[in-house]
Amino acid sequence: MSDSTVTVQGAHTAHEHPPYQRHHFASMEQQVDTTSFAMWLFLLTEIMFFGGLFCSYLIFRNWYYPAFVEASHQLNIFWGTLNTGVLITSSFTMAMGVWCAEMRKKSALVLCLVLTFVLGLVFLGIKYIEYSEKWEKHHVPGFHYSLQSFTNPASDAEVHKEYPDDKPLGVDMARHTELYFSLYFAMTGMHALHMIIGISLLGYLIFRAQQGAYTTGHVTFVHNFGLYWHFVDIIWIFLFPLLYLISRHS
Repeated sequence: MSDSTVTVQGAHTAHEHPPYQRHHFASMEQQVDTTSFAMWLFLLTEIMFFGGLFCSYLIFRNWYYPAFVEASHQLNIFWGTLNTGVLITSSFTMAMGVWCAEMRKKSALVLCLVLTFVLGLVFLGIKYIEYSEKWEKHHVPGFHYSLQSFTNPASDAEVHKEYPDDKPLGVDMARHTELYFSLYFAMTGMHALHMIIGISLLGYLIFRAQQGAYTTGHVTFVHNFGLYWHFVDIIWIFLFPLLYLISRHS
């Protein structure tokens, strides 16, 4: 009787684990390593996805260089630069949030996450302004796309003032500006979708952080989300010069 009790108690003790450890992991260290590895694998697939889009853009830009140069002049450098600053700042607040979680500073963690959340919304708001401008100028592919800005640059007074030396494109070359904007909306649209997903996850993180879930020493989710957020920011760091800058003075 006594031996059986000792055996049962020993078995029970062997299966005890920290409250945040999932039952299928042997230890918290294994759980942290596994989830971190999975996150890096996910980011690798994302790199391949966006890398394909970047390569497509560069190939078509080489083929239809005049059209891509003129189309890039339609982008508003002010909004692009402002959004770059917004995302760089959000990376800083997210990094501070991870540090606060590690230091178990609940109030500071919540503040950093809220700031990151707000900056993410600001980015999307600015992107909405940019998309609205493209819609008004009929530069959205498939929706009564207009070639007028490219066959007659003087018709767009604002852009013509900044680029007075822009030459009219022939109709055949001007049609390829629609390809530029197709890639522009594909790349920035997918980036914006990743931002929306990130902001949604931030809402959950803020809710859980207010409950004290990430100031008990268990910060794996905050770490992994930080990796995701920094990745999305880095993608924009590549998109900004690719779309806005490299043809600006061509």
